Amino acid sequence: MTHLFITLIVFVCVFGSALFGLYLRGVLPAHHLSDDSIGVVKLATGLIATMAALVLGLLISSAKNSFDTLNSELVHNSANVISLDRALAHYGSQAQEIRDLLKKSYGQQVQMLASGDPSQRVILGGPKAVIRAEEVQRKLEDLSPTNAEQHQLQARAIQLADEILAVRWLALLQAESSTPIPLLIALVLWLSIIFGAFGLFAPFNGTVIATLFLGALSTSGAIFLIEEMSTPLDGMIGLSIAPMHAAFALLGQ
Repeated sequence: MTHLFITLIVFVCVFGSALFGLYLRGVLPAHHLSDDSIGVVKLATGLIATMAALVLGLLISSAKNSFDTLNSELVHNSANVISLDRALAHYGSQAQEIRDLLKKSYGQQVQMLASGDPSQRVILGGPKAVIRAEEVQRKLEDLSPTNAEQHQLQARAIQLADEILAVRWLALLQAESSTPIPLLIALVLWLSIIFGAFGLFAPFNGTVIATLFLGALSTSGAIFLIEEMSTPLDGMIGLSIAPMHAAFALLGQ
């Protein structure tokens, strides 16, 4: 289910509830719209609106934090790849094969992420990708340093390779996160009740309909942003892979 489709469902539910409230206003008996009835409905709607606002704010904050965290990890990982390549360059000619393998493997990762194809991202976590990543680590461990400096560079390279692989798995796992469906359903239900109450106590005219339309569009747009930021490697709002391109351009130099 795409994020745009989810957003469309939310908009239909919320705006449809507002229109239904406008319809009910014309068919309900007068005593249902008395001051006492309106007062009770307003109190209940205010309580629901408070809960909906809290949940919506928390979801936006959580999604933004996840997005920023993954972006930071991506930049940090790109810096680690450059550091690993430079450590191998200082090691000497014995590490040239590993440098070539690192550049080839990293270039494939950049290409897959740049494609925007979810199936390509799945390949990043597949068995072949794991074997390629572990091959770099194995070749690092197979190096035979001849002096203290090479011993330090080998240890540093192994540490960087471990960090790069760990961040890679973490990024792939975080990219699969999404808003819990029960929470999303509850939020849409609350929003529908709120907009239904808006329609119930509003006069039927163009200004009211336009206002309710924009309100429903705004709330569904907020949920769209939540869904997009919760999956930062997919969709219309994705992470910039410019740091990865920059890191790849520096490899092998």
